[in-house]
Amino acid sequence: MLIDFVPTVSGVSLAEAPGFLKAPGGAPANVAIAAARLGGKAVFVGKLGDDEFGHMLAGILKENGVSGDGITFDKGARTALAFVTLRADGEREFMFYQNPSADMLLTPGELNLDLIRSAKVFHYGSISLIVEPCRAAHLKAMEVAKQAGALLSYDPNLRLPLWPSTEEARKQIMSIWDKAEVIKVSDNELEFLTRSNKIDDQAALSLWHNDLKLLLVTLGEKGCRYYTKVCHQGLSSS
Repeated sequence: MLIDFVPTVSGVSLAEAPGFLKAPGGAPANVAIAAARLGGKAVFVGKLGDDEFGHMLAGILKENGVSGDGITFDKGARTALAFVTLRADGEREFMFYQNPSADMLLTPGELNLDLIRSAKVFHYGSISLIVEPCRAAHLKAMEVAKQAGALLSYDPNLRLPLWPSTEEARKQIMSIWDKAEVIKVSDNELEFLTRSNKIDDQAALSLWHNDLKLLLVTLGEKGCRYYTKVCHQGLSSS
């Protein structure tokens, strides 16, 4: 979870923006809040800075019905910041401030394992795979959730500016691919992971693995497609 700074006007680059407004962000936190709003019980697991932004974000989770029992605060690192804009050409532009930020410093020993074991669904992204110690914490949490019988849900949430290289991003995103039972990718992520400019059933199904129950491909304004494994009928899409 982090603070997004978005321009006060639309269709400009970050450099052209006359001002910015702060907003809560972070894909896993967004999912937790969405689940709570839909009537589910959600807990956020992660680390925030022991600063005003970190406590603001923890408060926003609480206001939206998400438990903060999985949050730890770091006194030596700041809450992550991201500046993001939608340019006139329709492309998003990101600039991240992490040097390192608190979320990158979450350790396996700081995980509330009992909390993770209580989950029916464990949802995660790939940004926590970029550096240690949060990579080790991510893998430990996945392992504990899986052993406890949770369904593993994965949204790679590709943010290339955060990775040392495109190849490292692709390698690490795919390193945990076969563990997830539900995976959601965007059309751009599909192209990136398949090294193809095709966004079709064949490309999507090239990412299928035997333990997968549901693969979702979001298509922006065109909606989404989903793929499931149907007994005796192979793979189907809708």
